[in-house]
Amino acid sequence: MDRRTLLRTSVVAAGAVTFSGSLWTGAFAAPAQPGTGPYGPLGSPDANGIALPGGFTSRIVARSRQRVGSTSYRWHDAPDGGACFAAGSGWVYVSNSEISITGGASAIRFTADGGIASAYRILSGTNRNCAGGAMPWGTWLSCEEVNRGYVFETDPLGGTVAVRRSAMGRFCHEAAAADPVRRVIYLTEDETNGCFYRFRPSTWADLSTGVLEVLVAGTGTSGPVSWAQVPDPDGSPALTRDQVSGAKRFNGGEGCHYADGVCWFTTKGDNRVWAYDAVNQRIDLAYDDSLVSGTPPLTGVDNITGSHGGDLYVAEDGGNMEICLITPDERVAPFLRIGGQSSSEICGPAFSPDGSRLYFSSQRGTSGASSGGITYEVRGPFRS
Repeated sequence: MDRRTLLRTSVVAAGAVTFSGSLWTGAFAAPAQPGTGPYGPLGSPDANGIALPGGFTSRIVARSRQRVGSTSYRWHDAPDGGACFAAGSGWVYVSNSEISITGGASAIRFTADGGIASAYRILSGTNRNCAGGAMPWGTWLSCEEVNRGYVFETDPLGGTVAVRRSAMGRFCHEAAAADPVRRVIYLTEDETNGCFYRFRPSTWADLSTGVLEVLVAGTGTSGPVSWAQVPDPDGSPALTRDQVSGAKRFNGGEGCHYADGVCWFTTKGDNRVWAYDAVNQRIDLAYDDSLVSGTPPLTGVDNITGSHGGDLYVAEDGGNMEICLITPDERVAPFLRIGGQSSSEICGPAFSPDGSRLYFSSQRGTSGASSGGITYEVRGPFRS
């Protein structure tokens, strides 16, 4: 049996699963399939080269090595993972820089009407800061995507110095997502035989000490799971993913997003979106391109976020440069497409606190003398 047939058989045999999270409130019998999106088809590319549904508009808010708005701050290269935070009457969008040795992260502060108020550095001197995660107490975790990389906790407002959080483990970090109910932080690992972790802080909102655990499960794509403590989070001499027998392997962990009892995470090596049901402690597939009837609308899965309306937004690394929606009724459809940038990837999707604006970046932008990352904003009638 080929992989597509084998997977479809195993998923159907697993039966229906009811998730506690509001993103999927009904019976979840099989991974999502292509369908019509809630906003209709994409229109022609706009002046920024972005195809959007009717009623939506885009603007460029930053370009690598160029000044942000009327500020004197120059935006970083290779913008990657990002998130939004409330800031007075406005908000802040933070973005990592996936550059070796001098990576770090920057932030753009917006006024209540969406104007750019300032831009500044929040982390410097770190290595290949890929994704990360927003914490409920208002900090941004910026993760190093290198062997035995660290997690750094930063202040989106720029008021305090970033702190290295060694207790969260040293491995090829990708993304993080906070579960405030169980008081844990979920972590993905970008390795072809990587693992899925959770960190249990000794004191909630204090990441200086705690226990790092790895998910343990069978070899299938769905079923119950357990957690086991990683004996040596420092990853030396044995790598963290090799310290616990039975740790489940994931092919290239990428984005991570938590909502209402479910942690959604992606794996780029097999184009999958996984759902970890934290209430019932089990995992299942939310999307797999091998299980799609016809041409898969979503390939090159990467960063992931959720909207106020309960939709998942999944950015593509490659593919045809789309951000695709996965709706609560298990439909997959393109939400936007960037044209003329096929050698790039889409990174850092994040909604403003009120859910009315979506931010994201094209990491490498167009080729040629003006090459460099581009960070965008999309506005429109997002459902809530």
